[in-house]
Amino acid sequence: MASFSDDDLRDGVTDQPLPPPPAATPTPTPSEPPAQVSQPPQAEAPAPEAKLDQDDRCYTVGGNKVSILDLLRLFSEGEHQEGGMSRLADLHLKVGHQARYRHDGRLVPLQGADNISAEVAQRLVYPLMRQDQIEKLEQDPPIDIDAGYHHDGMKMDFRINVFHDRDGLAMVVRALPRQVPATTDLGFPDHEVVEQILRLRQGLVVVTGITGSGKSTTIASLLSELNRRSQLRVITLEDPVEYVLKADQCLVSQREVGRNCATFSGGLRSALREDPDVIFLGEIRDTETANLALSAAETGHLVFTTLHTRDAKGVVTRIVDLFPAERSKEVMSQLSFSLSFVIAQKLLPRKDGVGRAASFEVMRNVSAISNLIRTGAWHQIYATMQLSAKDRMITMERHLQDQVAAGLISLDTALQYANDPAQLQSGKAGAAVAARRPKI
Repeated sequence: MASFSDDDLRDGVTDQPLPPPPAATPTPTPSEPPAQVSQPPQAEAPAPEAKLDQDDRCYTVGGNKVSILDLLRLFSEGEHQEGGMSRLADLHLKVGHQARYRHDGRLVPLQGADNISAEVAQRLVYPLMRQDQIEKLEQDPPIDIDAGYHHDGMKMDFRINVFHDRDGLAMVVRALPRQVPATTDLGFPDHEVVEQILRLRQGLVVVTGITGSGKSTTIASLLSELNRRSQLRVITLEDPVEYVLKADQCLVSQREVGRNCATFSGGLRSALREDPDVIFLGEIRDTETANLALSAAETGHLVFTTLHTRDAKGVVTRIVDLFPAERSKEVMSQLSFSLSFVIAQKLLPRKDGVGRAASFEVMRNVSAISNLIRTGAWHQIYATMQLSAKDRMITMERHLQDQVAAGLISLDTALQYANDPAQLQSGKAGAAVAARRPKI
């Protein structure tokens, strides 16, 4: 497979897409065995078993035929690695469109790639799925599929999401390196925050951010470090399992929702009877799961979970809003005692154009924050965080400002990703913002 460089990326000025892969490579040797390989289709219409042929070179890119494995191999090429992580985050396949990759946050197409037909979409997508998942996808109405996929030869894991839209079949494949990054490589503004989290033995730790902001990577790194340091019982509930955690000092059980347990709430209820010290709940999606997570944190367990909010304060409002209004005071009180840390994070393009940098917001539930949560004075949380550097708290805007001053990201990027650009008004970044304002 050929690689592509930053020069091949769309940068907002040029419309040049990614160059195509070369002619398809030979079938993998026994050292790189594809899973569930069957014979290629012999008839004009593909036979059912042909759907499981991962080496089916059915997609035309730049005049060459490539398979789904060829498309996935691009993730592992050294040219696209930065700090042990692939700069290619996702592969997008959709009927009627070219294959596209998300490279350093930008979605770019393969040069010379054909638009994907309905037949080709099936032949690319189905080999990564189990038969029961294919049946769910083909039923009426279809069920979206979230699943994990790993390939030994590439030494990589993938998270796949398959669904139907008005044009037909679509799939997103996210690359997940098997090597979990060290906590020192995450980019926290103050590593003591990591140490404080690792010393916890009970409480709720929430990592929040938009999809693709690195939440799962952060939690996997924290769990991996716990696994290296402490003798604990760890149970994870994920949809799907993303990073594989091999037992070291800890005894680890990773359960996939939909495969090892029916629901997050059901799996969490069972986990509480399985003598856990640490529970990782992939996401809080409903009232029942939120209620169980708070109860678990209150009753002596360390619970990690994720949410989708833009900042740390939003975690408080999101959790409380999951419950009926008549329970708000009860939930606020419960959350004020059980919450330990909230980590909000974003991935931003680096100023040098090489990869992305993580920006963090850290809220620690000290007495002042706890009182604001309990009384509902959430609008004061941000100001309290600004004044609580001694407690290792930092706002997103402050971390962005520090990264601008260090030359890691540009001022334009900081303004684009700030939750409140008006807060970027102190220090060097703030002076630069003020200098660019029009004079009256």
